[in-house]
Amino acid sequence: MAPALLLVPAALASFILAFGTGVEFVRFTSLRPLLGRISESGGSDARQGWLAALQDQSILFPLVWDLGLLLLFVGQHSLMATETVKAWMSRYFGVLQRSLYVACTALALQLVMRYWEPVPRGPVLWEARAEPWATWVPLLCFVLHVISWLLIFSILLVFDYAELMGLKQVYYHVLGLGEPLALKSPRALRLFSHLRHPVCVELLTVLWVVPTLGTDRLLLALLLTLYLGLAHGLDQQDLRYLRAQLQRKLHLLSRPQDGEAE
Repeated sequence: MAPALLLVPAALASFILAFGTGVEFVRFTSLRPLLGRISESGGSDARQGWLAALQDQSILFPLVWDLGLLLLFVGQHSLMATETVKAWMSRYFGVLQRSLYVACTALALQLVMRYWEPVPRGPVLWEARAEPWATWVPLLCFVLHVISWLLIFSILLVFDYAELMGLKQVYYHVLGLGEPLALKSPRALRLFSHLRHPVCVELLTVLWVVPTLGTDRLLLALLLTLYLGLAHGLDQQDLRYLRAQLQRKLHLLSRPQDGEAE
């Protein structure tokens, strides 16, 4: 086990990398499609038909490349979340297991964003071109994206952001308080085992609600929607517990003088 003086900088470095990647992800998924210039060639290719467009190598090759990047991210995110890999990482990296997982996820997502190949000549599923839709649809999408990101950040805070990022594990270890998950109730552990992504609906809104849904954006939205759907296994018991915890924490946040939550 590394000395405590090395654990804290490592956990902080992972957190900074993840935070910066999150900011870049907002730009990648929201600012670029909402504020970027709409290609004039999309509508023409769309009228030629999807089958004909996908036979064009200038369209097909970037899509295959983007698919490979997405599969790399999904593979890393899923493989490192398995119990076998987590046990191996805990054996060799100890309390830094969660921080390492977060850092690797951030790096995989950075690869996707930095090497993503747009397909400006590809067909589009929909596009707001005619007025007044060309003005109001982007504005509506912008408002929905802002609301979705605010909800995402709020939910992450309610779900103990420090623990999700691996900071709390190192903090507890340095102070000799043990593992944070050991202090969770069985109902909380059951929920965490079923809910890997607590912001699924908001992320789906960000992925799909865009003025122009081009070929590469459709690939991104489809694959991540499928992945988010497969990563969830909530039942009614989980939903009741989640609703009760959210109400309790929101009540405590509105009354900070009452002290910390249990």
